[in-house]
Amino acid sequence: MPELDDAELGRVRKQLTAPQLQGQLDLSAGLVEQVLRGAGSDWDRRTHRLAVLADAATPALAQVWRRQRPRDADPLVLGVWVELSQARAEGGTADARGLVDRCHRAADLRPEDPTPWIALLGTLRLLRRPAAEVFPVCREIGARDPWNRTAHLEMLGYLSPAECGSHAQALDFVDAVRANAPADSAVTGLELALLLDRYRATVDAGGVSALGARRRWARADAESALERALTWTRPGTLRHAEALADLNLLAYALVQASRSAEAAAVFELLGPVVTAWPWLLDGDPIEQFAHWRDQTGATA
Repeated sequence: MPELDDAELGRVRKQLTAPQLQGQLDLSAGLVEQVLRGAGSDWDRRTHRLAVLADAATPALAQVWRRQRPRDADPLVLGVWVELSQARAEGGTADARGLVDRCHRAADLRPEDPTPWIALLGTLRLLRRPAAEVFPVCREIGARDPWNRTAHLEMLGYLSPAECGSHAQALDFVDAVRANAPADSAVTGLELALLLDRYRATVDAGGVSALGARRRWARADAESALERALTWTRPGTLRHAEALADLNLLAYALVQASRSAEAAAVFELLGPVVTAWPWLLDGDPIEQFAHWRDQTGATA
């Protein structure tokens, strides 16, 4: 359920994943427009909806919408996001100049909106552009939505040793965010995301390192991060659009750390909402989620 608990978004995503004939593309474009406008200036919700729609939409749909609304920023941004999503899924590249130009055009059309800049950040990350190009884009996003979850995860990936940074740079970034972000902000899960990235890297390394990967969760930094994350189970603590995605990260981390009772409480909060990451690390996400939920004794 990539839409998580956003029922309106889920209905539109279901429409987009159905076979799309030419006439249906016009209808689907209207539904996409409606659900994005419904987010208003809630940039957190709007970013989440764009990301989910981009994974479900096709370039043809984005083109139809652009023809319908040639002076609207939203079709431009969706089109960029669709191409980025496909390039990442296929391990390919995109039309760099075209994507960058469309991001800037969308930003000019809607200056208050951070999503064109987030799309540009994703483009620059895909292209492995230098920090001198990336950091000014981050400042533009921060001026509009300082604690945007997607933008921070993009930067975490960019600063990782697998891309353009190092473990030290990624850790410094997360420490700075944790020191300054409000406790209930949309970036509260960034620290846990970093730990999961490191765990994944250890597993992917194979050999002896992979065999001992679960011991990472017994380290002092991981235990402290889990203790902080367990505050999310208090009623009303997490209110951002992708709160259930962060709770999936927490449930996975807790079962890897053999903290079954605490994991059970998180599974109860999640209900049936499963995210692909990080459960896919160990196999089919739904099967893994159900297995560990049952192992902890949580209610199905």
